[in-house]
Amino acid sequence: MKNQWIILLFILFSLPLPAQSVRTQELEKQKKTLLNEIENTNKLLNENKRTINNVLNRLSLVTQQINSRKQLMEILEKEIKNLDEEIQLKELQVNDLKKKLHLKKENYAVSIQKMYKQKNNQEQLLFILSANHITQSFRRMLYLREYANWRKKQASEIIAQQNKITVEKETLEKNKKEKEMLANVRKNEEEQLHREEIVRKSEVAGLQKDRKKLQAIIEKKKKQADVLNRELEKIIAEEIVSAQIIVKSQPNKGKKAEVAAGFAMTKEEQTLSANFANNKGKLPFPLKGNYKIVEHFGIHQYRNLKNVQFNSNGIKIKTTAGNTAKAVFDGTVSRVFVVPGYQTSVIIRHGNYLTLYSSLEQVYVKRGNSVKTGQDIGKIYTDTEDNSTILYFELREGQKKLNPELWLYK
Repeated sequence: MKNQWIILLFILFSLPLPAQSVRTQELEKQKKTLLNEIENTNKLLNENKRTINNVLNRLSLVTQQINSRKQLMEILEKEIKNLDEEIQLKELQVNDLKKKLHLKKENYAVSIQKMYKQKNNQEQLLFILSANHITQSFRRMLYLREYANWRKKQASEIIAQQNKITVEKETLEKNKKEKEMLANVRKNEEEQLHREEIVRKSEVAGLQKDRKKLQAIIEKKKKQADVLNRELEKIIAEEIVSAQIIVKSQPNKGKKAEVAAGFAMTKEEQTLSANFANNKGKLPFPLKGNYKIVEHFGIHQYRNLKNVQFNSNGIKIKTTAGNTAKAVFDGTVSRVFVVPGYQTSVIIRHGNYLTLYSSLEQVYVKRGNSVKTGQDIGKIYTDTEDNSTILYFELREGQKKLNPELWLYK
């Protein structure tokens, strides 16, 4: 049993505190990110009215808020656990320091007793001169000098050890107070989570009550999405044909189609396309400021709402009124067009890749313009009925639909 405790102590004292600090810093970073997300979502919820047209977006925001809150609570729990480990380690360290200090004090007391017996310099001189030969006298002199230095060193070490214990105790108390504070924060977050669950139930109950209206809105939404998709595919097909015609009419320009159903590209366009592909997961969001994705790519089954499904070819990003859409990469404006329900849309071509920015009420670019990463494309439309500002964004490789969230930097 004793050996097991020795092994445990060795492991605990072998744990590098900087590594624990790195782990704590990473949790703090995650916590800060989640708190910012929660704050941004709160702003977006407060800015948007509760209407039947906007209720699905509100439900999405509330659900994401709940998920963020749960993640925050998990991080707080991990921080509390880390502090528990640090507190236990500090207590062991303090106890170990106390034992070492006690041993040093005992040794120092013995040395003081010996020193007391040798009261004056005459006795020390007699001790040196009473040696059998000169070599022994010299050794005795060195011994007394080293013994005096050892006593001074022991006294300094005792003071340093006492100071170290004081510092470690202060750190221990600080950790205990921080743990208590985190426990209170977690309790508050738990209470807030409970309130948000009630809000979500209320949102769902409202949707269930207005099921017919909701179904009509979803059907309208699907039709508008289909119109946008058909128009987009028609434009892409036209652009591909146009590129192929250029290849045939100018065979010496070095153009060729990179992929099946893709665009014919110059060497510059091929380089741009390759650079775009290499930035997967690093592309900036198509807007700045507060935002939240309220509709994700693919088929969605709304939680707690049976038979309510919707397939999205892109993502919808809720933001604040007056915000602008921004280009996610260098490229050329391929088309500017209007579709009911999506206001004005802009297509930007990046070699063999296309990005679509829809729901714009003002457009700052026109067909054929070259754009740079982060450049303003247009002002995002705000629905005055429910004060909702949402940008619709798509990403395609040729005619292939891609999930934008896998390409955008998080």
